[in-house]
Amino acid sequence: MSFQKSIKHSLVNYLSEDSKNEINQLNDSLRLLCKWRSLLITNTYIQNCGVGIFQGPFKDMQFLNQSSEGCHMAKLFGTYEQPLHKYIEEIISTKYETIFNIGSAEGYYSVGLAVRMQTTKILSFDINVAAQKACIELAKKNNVSKSIEVFGEFHPQLLNSHENEKCLILCDVEGEENRLLDVANYPALIKFDILVESHDCFKPGMTKELVERFSPSHQIIVINDNGQRQIDLQPEWFLQLSHLDQLLAVWEWRSGPTPWIFMKSLHN
Repeated sequence: MSFQKSIKHSLVNYLSEDSKNEINQLNDSLRLLCKWRSLLITNTYIQNCGVGIFQGPFKDMQFLNQSSEGCHMAKLFGTYEQPLHKYIEEIISTKYETIFNIGSAEGYYSVGLAVRMQTTKILSFDINVAAQKACIELAKKNNVSKSIEVFGEFHPQLLNSHENEKCLILCDVEGEENRLLDVANYPALIKFDILVESHDCFKPGMTKELVERFSPSHQIIVINDNGQRQIDLQPEWFLQLSHLDQLLAVWEWRSGPTPWIFMKSLHN
């Protein structure tokens, strides 16, 4: 029996039948403590490095003191969603006229891409008003305000006026991707390249559904993530952290599988 299973077995035996839900409560508490520790490590990063992104496709971009949602430390370190990095570089090298960033949060991708793609228009969408304000602030901080327009809710009908352009949709909408990326209702989608995070952790089978939906019109790559991260040149202060803190520094707070799907249109 593994150590993890042994601990769980001991806990289950210890708890009464009426209180076994305390296992879930314990898991939730440990997760919350890890998030708290991650925030403390973020403060250490900022004290040593400021808010410049350490590595990755957006290296040296000036970021914010906090993200509008989710983890912050991994974004600062530039290890955030690392399995995407080679595809982000491919996107940067492609001459897209417009990028729709749907679910843009504070603008990590919107502003990062604007910094790297000087001639591309970035349309940034998020229903969170605080996230919209953060994205505007981040764009100003990196002198790319002219390249970015910030909006609230995304309406797929907007795609109709761009279907004759070379465009990309970057979509992270926490489980609503199958509703927004609906080819039957919005046929213009077949002409757009799409990079979408598929939240199987919220809606099992989401990845399979999207792959089947877009296979007739797109070349598809599914990008899985095992959570492992690589820091190219570890700073001295980082090397002084405990091994647990080093792991938490690049942890992205995910509760389950969230593969990405890169779909390149066969019609543009």
